[in-house]
Amino acid sequence: MHTVIEPKILYFGTSIVLISTLNPDGTPNLAPMSSAWWLNRSCMLGMSGKSQTVRNLLRHGECVLNLPSVDLIPAIDRLTLLTGSDPVPASKAERGYRYEADKFGIAGLTPTASHAVAPPRVLECPVQLEAKLVRAHPFEQPSSLVALEVAIVRVHAETSILSAQGSSYIDPAKWKPMIMNFCEYFGLGDQLSTSRLAPVFGPAASLPASSAPADSNS
Repeated sequence: MHTVIEPKILYFGTSIVLISTLNPDGTPNLAPMSSAWWLNRSCMLGMSGKSQTVRNLLRHGECVLNLPSVDLIPAIDRLTLLTGSDPVPASKAERGYRYEADKFGIAGLTPTASHAVAPPRVLECPVQLEAKLVRAHPFEQPSSLVALEVAIVRVHAETSILSAQGSSYIDPAKWKPMIMNFCEYFGLGDQLSTSRLAPVFGPAASLPASSAPADSNS
C-alpha cells in the first residue's frame, strides 16, 4: 500500500562533507553539508548561495571535501548553527546561527596543508579530496540555491582504510562514513552481499569508462 506524501525535504541518504575554503582575509572556513553526489572525478555540491562557503568558492575557486567517519559526529555538532558570514544573513539569524571565525578551533579539528589547492585539509577525516571549481549552476529558481561542479585534483586516504588488493582502492568495510538521512545522522551497517553493478576488482574493473555496465551510472 502506498500513499502520496509531501515531505519537507528529500534527503534519502548522502555522505556528510566538511568543506574547507578560504575567506577573503586568507583564514580557513569550515562547513558541513550533505547534498553532494559524485561521478568519475567530479562532484556536484548543492548549497545556498548565501553561505560563506559558496561565496568563498565563487571567489577563490578552490576547496577541500573532507569526508568524516562516524566518530566525528561530536565535531560536526560543534559546527552546527555557526556561519563564517559576518554579518549573519537574516535568514540564518532567524534560525539561531551565529558568526564564528575559528571553525577549526570550535570543532576541535586540525588544519593540515593541501598539495594542489590553498584551503587546508581536515587531518582527522579519513578521506580528503582537494578540488577546484568548474562552474556554478543556478538551481531551482527562484531561490538562492546553487549547484557547484568541482573537479577532484588530489585524493588523500588513511592507509588503514585501503584495500589489501590495491593501494589506490578504499575498502568499504574498513571505514564508516557519516550519512545524512532525512536530516539525521546515520552510519553504515554490515555488507549485505557482493555487488555486480560496478565491480572494483576483476575483469569488469579494467574496462574503459565507455564500456562500463550501462546501469553503473544510472
